[in-house]
Amino acid sequence: MAETHVLFVEDDDVIREATQLALERDGFAVTAMPDGLSGLEAFRADRPDIALLDVMVPGLDGVSLCRRIRDESTVPVIMLSARADSIDVVLGLEAGADDYVTKPFDGAVLVARIRAVLRRFGHATGGQTIGEPEPEQVGGVLVFGDLEVDTEGMAVHRAGEQVALTPTEMRLLLEFSAAPGTVLSRDKLLERVWDYGWGGDTRVVDVHVQRLRTKIGQDRIETVRGFGYKLRP
Repeated sequence: MAETHVLFVEDDDVIREATQLALERDGFAVTAMPDGLSGLEAFRADRPDIALLDVMVPGLDGVSLCRRIRDESTVPVIMLSARADSIDVVLGLEAGADDYVTKPFDGAVLVARIRAVLRRFGHATGGQTIGEPEPEQVGGVLVFGDLEVDTEGMAVHRAGEQVALTPTEMRLLLEFSAAPGTVLSRDKLLERVWDYGWGGDTRVVDVHVQRLRTKIGQDRIETVRGFGYKLRP
């Protein structure tokens, strides 16, 4: 089996070298770069399986680098930040990141988060839960008004036009479409979509829901205050 290739962009020499060694010990192939511009070049040259981007790197900051990567690819991105401030987290997620980890981080935790992201990217599928209402279905396509979700071909169309979703956004939509009209809590979505077996930051869910709304229609996903979100059938 081929090694998973990680692009790691971090300007701190000690953190970069120590993290690269730790990831390599866990079986990852790592390309480590000290700044955003060299990171972008390495991404275009190597096409890694996942990118780890520090927010505060010189030349091209991590958020801007994430936007550049997302313009060209749906490869999973994890942002690394020395702060857990909302502005860092939200900016990174709005730029297209799939998750974030706050520094200083434990190497085992970082590896677990990387593997969780890779698992859901490799298995971007959903399932119908027994007892939940079934949407109108034509073949493998679920239909919600002008929104069509092809659960087999992993494609989404709105009013006949294809909608480009990242794998995380697709996983999120599949969870909603498997249970239309049913309220899904943020914690449940963290567990199902982000594969968190532990408590996670619900801002990750909120930002991804907002990103999804801009693509499939602002009124398609309803906020149920104090409980979570639901897809309008």
